[in-house]
Amino acid sequence: MTDASRIIAGVILLTIVTIQFGGYFMTKIVRGQVPMTDFQKAFARAGHAHAGVLVILGLVGLLYVDHTTLTGVPLWIARVAIPLAAILMSGGFFASSAGKGRTEPNQFLWVLWLGAVSLAVGVVTLGIGLIVA
Repeated sequence: MTDASRIIAGVILLTIVTIQFGGYFMTKIVRGQVPMTDFQKAFARAGHAHAGVLVILGLVGLLYVDHTTLTGVPLWIARVAIPLAAILMSGGFFASSAGKGRTEPNQFLWVLWLGAVSLAVGVVTLGIGLIVA
């Protein structure tokens, strides 16, 4: 594993503590200790789930990226776009559902879609990099 991938993986692993805190917060939500609308509960679940899954996918991607022949910008896209998607997509779910009594997404829904673009660009770049290596 290259030094760059190793350091990024270490930082990603440290973010798992925030996902754990989110899990604790989810237990408060499902027990009714945090007042939320059904929409907000659904977006909280989706944000938490996307964070966990995409962080794992980002770590797996780092194991693969060093087996490509990618260089320069495409290499860095393959390294960071998936972990960035974890931040943007989960953050988009949380931010777009913030606000007392909210029943539909607010103006921050674009953050979720930016994360979806980051995920698509990252997996396509990594996938092509692996195929042509």
